[in-house]
Amino acid sequence: MTSQATGVMDGLADPPPLVKGSVKRLLGWIIPANISIFIIWGAVPGILLPLQVAGVDPANKIANLGVISTISSFAAMLAQPIAGLISDRTRSRFGRRAQLMVGGTLIGGLALIGMAMANSLVQIGIAWVIVQVAYNFTQGPLSAILPDRVPRAARGTFSALAGLGMMLGAIGGQIVGSMFAANIPFGYMFFAGLAVLVITLFVVFNPDHASKDMKREPFSLTVFLKTFWVNPMAHPDFFWAFTGRLLLYTGYFAVTGYQLYILSDYIGLGDGAAAAIPLFGLASLAGIITATLIAGPMSDRIGRRKIFVFVSSVLVGLALIIPMVMPTFTGWLLFTVISGLGFGAFQAVDQALMSEVLPSADSFAKDLGVVNIAATLPQTLAPGLASIVILTFGGYIALFPIGIALSILGAFAVWFIKGVR
Repeated sequence: MTSQATGVMDGLADPPPLVKGSVKRLLGWIIPANISIFIIWGAVPGILLPLQVAGVDPANKIANLGVISTISSFAAMLAQPIAGLISDRTRSRFGRRAQLMVGGTLIGGLALIGMAMANSLVQIGIAWVIVQVAYNFTQGPLSAILPDRVPRAARGTFSALAGLGMMLGAIGGQIVGSMFAANIPFGYMFFAGLAVLVITLFVVFNPDHASKDMKREPFSLTVFLKTFWVNPMAHPDFFWAFTGRLLLYTGYFAVTGYQLYILSDYIGLGDGAAAAIPLFGLASLAGIITATLIAGPMSDRIGRRKIFVFVSSVLVGLALIIPMVMPTFTGWLLFTVISGLGFGAFQAVDQALMSEVLPSADSFAKDLGVVNIAATLPQTLAPGLASIVILTFGGYIALFPIGIALSILGAFAVWFIKGVR
């Protein structure tokens, strides 16, 4: 379908052929690329940052983590759409995305090293903000690979593999991060080096079309401000897709963002909480992998996306009931498996659904940057909001009904999308 405003193809059309290699190779590379970024989001805010914050001021760990998470979340919220706008307007022989992807990992890696050297809450907070901004400058353009290069018929599979990489990274980050619990600085340096290596190899082995001859509109402040706004009246499907993702992610990460403290203080594992996380992570991965490998290809086969998002949101909501009524090791284990099934099914088709509701092909990365606020913002802001809930209502149990309500509302938001089945 051609955009009347721009004369270019929108998210429902196939992109031009790849510069080099096949779609299968691109499908294979998106997994390690997403793992290298999302392993940071799993390890640092979920394990290493809470441990580092608690080590500086154990008595006020919940409030301190909440403040740092809240400040950094606004940086993350701004970073991806700005990165998307910049990459959409980049003109070079390497295409529009490569420079920001590699540059983001380099700057983010230096900021992680800064966190490794930090010994105060202020230093930790500043370095974490830079980490959030830098890696979102990588993640934003990386997310534009799908509408930029993947044929529509393969987008469910690509979305499934991209989602698998995201969740392998996020959950695997919890597992690997717990292994660095006794040596946090080395963990930061490990994740910094991994991202630089993998993203650089991704760019080298998956070159983009040159963008030197693409038309570029003159920059204006109005265009810049519009980075953060897509008219919900003009693009209702885009609005509802954004809202559904935002609600589900917020409900899920409001709980899992405090997993270390929940296991320690609510489940009662105490100092053994960090050691138990690898087991829970493996259980979650089992559910995620199973659901992802089934849901993505199946959505391509039957040509439907919404039903998978709806079922996944309901599953996550139901899973959140378990630790609320069963605050035990077994209860948390059941939660991780069932929520893994739900979140895996969601990740398998979510990106494909998003790619088909984008307003315009000449702003794929910018629009995906706005959409990705719905994924990155909950992961970083949810711990801050959760700290307010915990401190206000006097316990972790208050998080679960909030997570349930948000997950169910996220499911219903998807039904209002009309342009995608």
